[in-house]
Amino acid sequence: MTFPVVGMVGGGQLARMTHEAGIPLGVRFRLLAASPQESAAQAVSDVVLGDHRELETLRSFARGCDVITFDHEHVPTEHLRALQADGVVVRPGPDALVHAQDKGVMRARLDALGVPCPRHRIVRDVADVTAFAAEGASGAEGAGGSGDGSPGGFPVVLKTVRGGYDGKGVWLVRDEAGAAEPFRAGVPVLAEEKVDFVRELAANVVRSPHGQAVAYPVVESIQVDGVCDTVIAPAPDLPAERAVRAQELALRIAEELDVVGHLAVELFETRDGRVLVNELAMRPHNSGHWSQDGAVTSQFANHLRAVLDLPLGDPRPRARWTVMANVLGGDYPDMYAAYLHCMARDPQLKIHMYGKDVKPGRKVGHVNTYGDDLADVRERAAHAAGYLRGTIQE
Repeated sequence: MTFPVVGMVGGGQLARMTHEAGIPLGVRFRLLAASPQESAAQAVSDVVLGDHRELETLRSFARGCDVITFDHEHVPTEHLRALQADGVVVRPGPDALVHAQDKGVMRARLDALGVPCPRHRIVRDVADVTAFAAEGASGAEGAGGSGDGSPGGFPVVLKTVRGGYDGKGVWLVRDEAGAAEPFRAGVPVLAEEKVDFVRELAANVVRSPHGQAVAYPVVESIQVDGVCDTVIAPAPDLPAERAVRAQELALRIAEELDVVGHLAVELFETRDGRVLVNELAMRPHNSGHWSQDGAVTSQFANHLRAVLDLPLGDPRPRARWTVMANVLGGDYPDMYAAYLHCMARDPQLKIHMYGKDVKPGRKVGHVNTYGDDLADVRERAAHAAGYLRGTIQE
C-alpha cells in the first residue's frame, strides 16, 4: 500500500468526521486519543492512547505517520517544534498554529498585518482592566470605544490567552468588581472591547503547502450562551462586497501566517459596516459543518487534501441555503428513539452524531438541512435539533 497515513492528534468529533472524509480516498488514518471512549476512537481502527502534552508520546505516535495534523490546538508549541526538528511533517506547522493557540500572539500579528480587530491589550491585574476600560470610554465610538454609556467604559471582554473554547476562558466584565476572576488562574489575560456587532460571521478557507487556496461562502454563526447553536450558509442579506472582503481577509491571513489546512476566521459584523476578526481556528470548525452535506467538497475532505498537498476540492454550495444546528445534550438521553420521528418528518434531513454520552449542554451531534426557502430550512433544522434533545415533543 502506497497510500499515506494521516496522524491526527485529538480524539474528538472533528477527528471522527475527518477520518470519515478520508475513507473514500483510501487515506489511512491514525489517531492519538486520550481514551477509547472518545468520539473518534470509537470509529478509527488505528488508535494510540496517550497524552498529547508528552513529547515522547508524540514522537512515538508520529513514527507511524506521513503527516501530523490536529483536531484541537492544545499541543504545546515547543513539542511541535521538536517534532519538526526530528523531520516530522506537521501541518499546520507550529509557526502558524501558535496564532490559534495564543490569543496574545494572534492579536499582535494581526495588528502588524493591519487586520481589523477589536481594541485590545494584555492586562496584568484589575487596575489594568479598569484603565483599559477607561481608554474606551474616553475615545470615540468609531475608534474602538464600547459607546454604550457604561460607567468607566465597561463592559469589557476578558480572555485567557490560551486554552479557551466554547465560551470557556471568556468573561464579560461589567464593572471593576467582576474583573478579578480571570486572573485567579495565574495565566496571561487579554482585554478586548465589547464590540457593538449586528451578528457573528465566519469565513472558512483551506490552503495547501504549494499555495493553492479555496474559500467557502461566508456564513452566519448564531451563538447561545457562548456555544455555537446554528450556522446559516451563506449568511443571509450579507452584501456581496462585504462577503468578498471577508473571504479575501481570511485568504490573506492564511497566506501571511503560512497556514496549511483549514482556517476558520470568526468575525464580527458591526453596526457601522465593518468586519472585525474575533478568533482564529486552524482545524475543521463548527462553522464549517454545514459543508458535509451542503458543499461540493466538505471542510473535512479539503483539510485532508491540504495536509497531503493534494489538489483542493470545489467549495461551492450544492443548494441555495444550508443550515446546521448543533444537537446539545439535555435530560433526554435516548436520542436514537427520536430518529423515527425526525426522519419521517424530513426525509432530506442529515443527522451526524458523535458517539458521546449525553450530558446537559454538551455537543453530541448536529443536523444539516438544505433547500431554496430559508425560513423552511431553518425551521426544519431547529425542529430536528430540538426533538433530538427532547425540548420539542411534536
